[in-house]
Amino acid sequence: MRVIDAHVHLYPPEAGREPTAWALANGESHWAKLCTRRRKDGRLVQGFPTVDHLLRDMDTAGVSKAVLLGWYWENHATCVRQNTFYADCVRAHPDRLAGFASVHPAAGAAALDEVKRAHDAGLIGLGELSPHSQRVAWDDPWWIKLIGLAGELKLPVNLHVTDPKSAAYPGRIETPLVDFLRLAREFPQTKFILAHWGGGLAFDSGCRLLRNIYYDTAASPLLYGPDVWGRGLSAVPDERVLFGSDYPLILYPKTETGPGFLGVLREAKAAGLTEVQTTAVLGGNAATLFDW
Repeated sequence: MRVIDAHVHLYPPEAGREPTAWALANGESHWAKLCTRRRKDGRLVQGFPTVDHLLRDMDTAGVSKAVLLGWYWENHATCVRQNTFYADCVRAHPDRLAGFASVHPAAGAAALDEVKRAHDAGLIGLGELSPHSQRVAWDDPWWIKLIGLAGELKLPVNLHVTDPKSAAYPGRIETPLVDFLRLAREFPQTKFILAHWGGGLAFDSGCRLLRNIYYDTAASPLLYGPDVWGRGLSAVPDERVLFGSDYPLILYPKTETGPGFLGVLREAKAAGLTEVQTTAVLGGNAATLFDW
């Protein structure tokens, strides 16, 4: 069975070396609030691995390929740096890595140009984006142009979605679920991947009618119990669920000291899904969506 992780994050080397200082120097306070915070026991909520470290973790867990997602950065310059870094990663490891582009709609025409540049450099989607976090209105004309351009270029768009029932945490931003449904209806030619089980939308059988919406499973163990796999696949078509870990988040802080894929893969394989469902979710659906 080919395992493809559709939701992985890496950051430019300078960010990983000194994340707090880098965030301060580059005006990325929201990223710092989410990614450099510590749990009550003093441990960081995630790691900051290098590309080589990621590849070793993939090998250990049997992950064939990873889709590198960008971030909902606060500044256009950070998006450009992230995209350049990902293009380099993909060129160096085309059989193991693919990349999505970061973009900030507030950059206007420069954001559209960056999407085209990233597409030409071999990146295959946009995201993980969060207009709510980036303080962009959903009817912002540049946001609308970006989504339209993604459809034209056949670039899937991964969007961060927060479950309205989830617990509070530093940096939590409300993301009204109705916004995502409206976007999918208004841009039927664009494919959307709603992260984190779509903030619960994947459990709503009414969403099966929107055929341009997919859901990834990123951060499942931190958000839901092991029954989430069955709940999601009983509500929406099997082919619309993509395995995603949210690496390098530490998904099992009570038993794990660093990021990895083994724990969440074990959980997925033990979820009571059929063999066909397991094969589809853990890699087959991503291979179809990205035409691999």
